[in-house]
Amino acid sequence: MKDANLFQLGIGLETGAHEEDTARGLDAANDDGPFARDIFDNSRDDHFIRRDGSVFAGTHLIIEVVNGTGLDDEARIGQAFRDCVDTCGATLLHIHTHKFSPQGVSGVAVLAESHISVHTWPEIGYGAFDVFMCGDARPWLAVDVLKAAFDTPDVRVRELKRGEGVVSEAGVAA
Repeated sequence: MKDANLFQLGIGLETGAHEEDTARGLDAANDDGPFARDIFDNSRDDHFIRRDGSVFAGTHLIIEVVNGTGLDDEARIGQAFRDCVDTCGATLLHIHTHKFSPQGVSGVAVLAESHISVHTWPEIGYGAFDVFMCGDARPWLAVDVLKAAFDTPDVRVRELKRGEGVVSEAGVAA
């Protein structure tokens, strides 16, 4: 438990990551900061998506793998994560999985663009995946990767545009 105190300090044990640096003007209340700029400006380096007059943080796909096989195999899930990352054009930072007894796997792939996560119920062939990506990554390409990885044509998808309507045209919280 002694290492838990490091998280309170904002230090990630495995990556050495620190909490967000707010000294660079990332305060939304600061009128001179980046939030004062036009949110629809395509030259902004914030990885928000600007499409068809809409601005949103990223695309979050709720993906349900139905009648899948191999959903109890940590290595297979890890490889599916890697294949999704490569195919979608994302950047992998870390993968962590956990195998339950008697069955089931939970896992997360932390990406520079956000994350991919899963919880599986292999006894019924079901896997609940989340694929959330911002910037130039293409999360919809993960659907076919998961179909192939778990040998099923039955993959159901719902899309959320995270942050849509939260940021106004003036670049501040709506």
